[in-house]
Amino acid sequence: MDARFDLFDNKVSARFAKQFAGAGLVIHRSSLPSSTQELVSLRASQINGCGWCIDMHTKEAAAAGESAVRLNLVAAWRESTVFTEAEQAALALAEEGSRLADAHDGVSDETWARVREHYDDDQVAALVCLVALINAANRLAVIVHQRGGSYEPGMFAAATS
Repeated sequence: MDARFDLFDNKVSARFAKQFAGAGLVIHRSSLPSSTQELVSLRASQINGCGWCIDMHTKEAAAAGESAVRLNLVAAWRESTVFTEAEQAALALAEEGSRLADAHDGVSDETWARVREHYDDDQVAALVCLVALINAANRLAVIVHQRGGSYEPGMFAAATS
């Protein structure tokens, strides 16, 4: 299946993408560990079935030195021993924040408390914004059928500099 629409080749969506990338840069430059950012983005993308974003975040994480074992276990992080307690809290937030329709309360108090144990205010802000941003990115790509497989690490670095 080909993409329905080229968001990268349209004047309106290209302007939007530049602003979207700017928002992402705020998170990227925060004190939230970059490995946590990639793991959270990968997990939300898996939940939302976004091949483009799974491709991007897997490759970016690997290029930054993330191990294949950890990347392969993100989908089963609860049944794994390779993630820190802080990463587990972030992954739980990513899941609950991505599956809002599955639970009437959204993010549970237990998950929120675990996140607050491990992250300071700036990191919590970055984490919440990241979950919202990756879910929006997933929706953009899924709606237009942006396919995974062609992403190259660093591909969008110029757009965010």
